[in-house]
Amino acid sequence: MFNQVIVTGNDAGEAIIVSKENPKFGHIRVEQKRTIMNNKGWLNTKVLSALVHGSVEELKSLDWVAGQVLPGKIVIKESLTPFNMKDPSNDYKIAGRTNVVCTVEGQPIYRKTFYNMGGNELDEFVSHDNVDEIRRTNQAVSANVSEEDTLDFTL
Repeated sequence: MFNQVIVTGNDAGEAIIVSKENPKFGHIRVEQKRTIMNNKGWLNTKVLSALVHGSVEELKSLDWVAGQVLPGKIVIKESLTPFNMKDPSNDYKIAGRTNVVCTVEGQPIYRKTFYNMGGNELDEFVSHDNVDEIRRTNQAVSANVSEEDTLDFTL
């Protein structure tokens, strides 16, 4: 449903996904369909998701089940500081299908989503300045798709 935060589950319908590396920890994935306006006035409807991390014991205490509707919202945070210092590339802001990392003066922009129970946090966007690089890559991607569409697959 539009604007509702919903707990998702794995294929078995379990809300808590236990870490393969450490079975004491895990996460719950939540999802929300939102209409977002960036700081350049561009409107876009997206399905956002976020992970709620914690010990399995604490996650169980939430009593969340797959399909459950939660209060609050999922917020987008963009920053020039990595969210994950061990592997900053996990949170690069990528421009669409281009695989180009959005940057400001050559510095990568990091993007992450968070679940906010109160729903009072605002999205934080950082505008990129590598527009020409993204535009060139988009044109190349579009040209490749158009070329593939014209191939004759008859036998």
